[in-house]
Amino acid sequence: MNHSEKYSLILKKYIPENAVKSIVELIFNKGVHLKITKSRSTKLGDFKPSQSLRGHFITVNHDLNKYSFLITLLHEFAHLETWNNFGSLVKPHGAEWKYTFQKVMSPFLNEENFPPEVLSALVKYLNNPSASSCVDQHLMRVLKKHDNDTKLFLEDLPLNSLFKLKTGRIFIKAEEKRKFYTCIEISSNRKYLVNRLAEVELIK
Repeated sequence: MNHSEKYSLILKKYIPENAVKSIVELIFNKGVHLKITKSRSTKLGDFKPSQSLRGHFITVNHDLNKYSFLITLLHEFAHLETWNNFGSLVKPHGAEWKYTFQKVMSPFLNEENFPPEVLSALVKYLNNPSASSCVDQHLMRVLKKHDNDTKLFLEDLPLNSLFKLKTGRIFIKAEEKRKFYTCIEISSNRKYLVNRLAEVELIK
């Protein structure tokens, strides 16, 4: 079994099967080392440009559903293309990256890769993509419907609930904002804005 076949076999577990061939071609054409990592609370994936002849590195969290995984992977490929074209002369998520991300995503925007509701939300998000798909709450909400495990989100809790974030910090859900909730941290009694789609653990 050659390297291309190995990558194809692995990627079938993580992304829509229709996208596998194109992604494998990108990996080899761009000289990418792809690493599938453990879950990280601070990021879904990242890109590190080549510092030698070893090639570029892209990492993606292993626990993403296949649509989130594909979007994250292409997000990082857009960083690679932006780096190849501009180096460090432009902002990481500036206009150049946004244009590049739209271009990289374009061949994958079809119902063979994404369910209709994900595709619709993704197309809207790509009109002005941000640093993370998690910032777009509509896209994030649609994507999370396809997660394998049932997760609890801050917006699911009633006001005055006591909850814990992935970081271990404990809060009281206090006041609703448009995209956030004002929450009071127990240890400091300070108020923080917490994304309404933050994954939480209810403390009874």
